[in-house]
Amino acid sequence: MKAFPNRLRLLSLLILLFALFLIAKLYAVQIISGEDFKIKAEHQYVAGVNYFDRGSIFFTTKDGALVPAATVKLGFILYINPGIIIEYNAIEETYEKLNAIIPLDKEIYLAKVAKTSDPYEELARRLTAENADRIRILNIPGVGVTRERWRTYPGEKMAAHAVGLVGFAPTGAELSGRYGLERQYEKVLSRAGDDVFINFFAEIFSNIKQVVDDEASLDGDIATTIEPSVQAFLEGEIAKVNNQYASDFTGGIVIDPMTGEIRAMALTPAFDPNFPQNESNAAVFRNKLVEDRYEMGSIVKAMTMASALDAGAVTARTTYNDPGCMTLNTKTFCNYDGKSHGTNISMQEVLNQSLNTGVAFAVSRMGTRKFEDYMLRFGLEGVTGIDLPNEGKSLVSNLKTHRDLEAAQASFGQGIALTPITAVRAFSALANGGTLITPHLAREVRYKLGPSKSIGYPTAEEGERVISKESSAELSRMLTEVVDTSLRYGQMSLPNYSIAAKTGTAQIANPAGGGYYQDRFLHSFFGYFPSYEPKFLIFLFTYYPKEVQYASETLTDAFFNTTKFLINYYAIPPDRVTAPRRASI
Repeated sequence: MKAFPNRLRLLSLLILLFALFLIAKLYAVQIISGEDFKIKAEHQYVAGVNYFDRGSIFFTTKDGALVPAATVKLGFILYINPGIIIEYNAIEETYEKLNAIIPLDKEIYLAKVAKTSDPYEELARRLTAENADRIRILNIPGVGVTRERWRTYPGEKMAAHAVGLVGFAPTGAELSGRYGLERQYEKVLSRAGDDVFINFFAEIFSNIKQVVDDEASLDGDIATTIEPSVQAFLEGEIAKVNNQYASDFTGGIVIDPMTGEIRAMALTPAFDPNFPQNESNAAVFRNKLVEDRYEMGSIVKAMTMASALDAGAVTARTTYNDPGCMTLNTKTFCNYDGKSHGTNISMQEVLNQSLNTGVAFAVSRMGTRKFEDYMLRFGLEGVTGIDLPNEGKSLVSNLKTHRDLEAAQASFGQGIALTPITAVRAFSALANGGTLITPHLAREVRYKLGPSKSIGYPTAEEGERVISKESSAELSRMLTEVVDTSLRYGQMSLPNYSIAAKTGTAQIANPAGGGYYQDRFLHSFFGYFPSYEPKFLIFLFTYYPKEVQYASETLTDAFFNTTKFLINYYAIPPDRVTAPRRASI
């Protein structure tokens, strides 16, 4: 008998919860989504025009304000009932009145008026509210306007490869996310149940399932980590590089190496997702920063040196005799200039002068198997887990041959091909104390009903360790000296800020005849600042710049312009009070 009151209380509680849910649902239908349902009903009344709805994507400013990156816009459709216009014998009069408000092609208008068996023919879409009101006031028989909604991208080309676009699938008639975040978060952004007369109770129980099932989709918006001012600045810098050197394409990423939050992701040429039909080549929609892989060249030397330091194979003061060229497994490779740079060359000088033979020496001190182990620790073999579709995998099979030649070539960034986002994650480990982070673009899901949900990713303190904090700090010190003394003879260093950086120049592989082009290069550049507790890491690359050979020529200015912008925009305090020493010229 004692169990009966408990069961009664439980039943009463369940009934109360269900009643509260019904009230919440009615509030959502009548208040939150009332205007949406009104438009849906209007569209069903007018010839069953499709209704469109979708969650929004937002950029996030440094102050936390949300800026629309992808949203739904409200406008109007101008339509006619040809039979009524002909019945009133008002073909010319109707055209003249409408054309005075909305310029219309008369031949198209006459062709549509001739379709007397069709009660609904569209003359124009996406009218402004002002023009729709002007047409309504005329009260022309057989003419009407109805509201419509469509996907719009207020920033136009801004962050287009990251945001993506909505389009029709090749095999279906429904609009859905086709690229970028639009596709990655389709389940959150899409809106189901467009039928106004959907069974109300069926929808209720469907939503109950969503509440209790973590795997089910819930309607929401996406707030990203992309900062619009940073994105705009980066896009301007890579556009200048691409235009000045007539590169095939140029890209860049600005990331917080401690958290993995991407502040900017830019690629040019870009596209306007408002008008994807204007693009003649579908390849422009491909996000080369995430999907494609490249031999990165000398920026990989930073990973090689960090591995050798952590393995105890070398120190910054370890020296070797530079032969200029080396022959391993019957094949010869050389320094960038083909020359010897002397005897007793330190590992610091290897980075300063970017000597291929020097990092090959460091690998020889480690051994090929330990070198492979360290490089794979940086996550080069798998994917980063970035929240974008179609992430590509790097090609690092040459690390597994354990032949001296392939290991030496990999040490200076040839013979292995990395996706840019994989390289960015690896370089972030160099910068943040030695751990892997997950690069990502979404910060928060803002649900239509219920609380917002932060999207949690491991920070540098929680990530998988690759190298020790001490090795990370020493590598950062060495890369800082590269900037202070060697990059353009030290003329790019900033008096009050430590900056760690490395350039890379790689020959582009010739897919036709094997080997490499002698006159085609991929230039890359990465750096972070402040050097020891970095706020930002910047990665830049440009593919096949014309009539220029080295990345120090093409990307240095873009890197430091972006660095100075970030320092000023975020008011980053100086981290050193004495000016760095500069190399004599």
